[in-house]
Amino acid sequence: MRRVVFNQKGGVGKSSITCNLAAICASHGKKTLVIDLDPQGNSTHYLLGQGTKPEITIADYFSQTVSFNLSPKKPAEFVIPTAYENLSVIASDPELEAIEQKLESRHKIYKLRDLLGKLEKDFDHVFIDTAPALNFYTTSALVCADKVLIPFDCDAFSRHALYNIIEVIGEMREDHNENLEVEGIIANQFQPRANLPAQIIEELVSENHPVLPVYLNQSVKMRESHQACKPLIHFAPSHPLTQQFIELYNLISGDKPAAKKTGSKKKTPVTV
Repeated sequence: MRRVVFNQKGGVGKSSITCNLAAICASHGKKTLVIDLDPQGNSTHYLLGQGTKPEITIADYFSQTVSFNLSPKKPAEFVIPTAYENLSVIASDPELEAIEQKLESRHKIYKLRDLLGKLEKDFDHVFIDTAPALNFYTTSALVCADKVLIPFDCDAFSRHALYNIIEVIGEMREDHNENLEVEGIIANQFQPRANLPAQIIEELVSENHPVLPVYLNQSVKMRESHQACKPLIHFAPSHPLTQQFIELYNLISGDKPAAKKTGSKKKTPVTV
């Protein structure tokens, strides 16, 4: 299963959601790969540690597709094991920005799909983190993914952007990947005691948008886990936010039925 976490709006928690769902997936015994396509490299730092400079990155893979190379690296060489069992990453690199135009001009949009096809036997699940833009790399991810998860912070600006995202995914399905599905919209940084988030979610549901019934509460614990470079399942396994991520994973994986509307007003809010 290949999932891409995508939103053209920044600051909605794409990297946090990617890494935490992947870490939970790996903790369930599934061979799990995270691909970091954002030049900022937040997922790379989160999973490998701040200050870590990987010797080989996804930029190296894309670079070798546009240059003559007598000894191209094999797909498995781009995979870096993390400190967590069953969890690996293909690291990002700021160099992605420098080579993007060359990749676009040479129509290399299917090269990520080729890479994942060659790694398919090695991993049960792939989670792809993307930049907050519909660029070459995000398009490459949507071309090769089975499902899309859309992080959503509950405000009017995000709602407006959401409609555009759903339209983009529809066009991508029509032009490049007929099997691409929106797996769900993830309400992130949810504030249980505020009226507006609940109102926006109710309206989206009434419009038949696939809002997942597990809401991720706003919590300082997430920032602490970023600082520690440890996904929540390893950093604070019993924390309410961790449990919400577990419920979300169980929902999308089908392992267990999820509790309905975690983070709703009737729940005790997470301390922020």
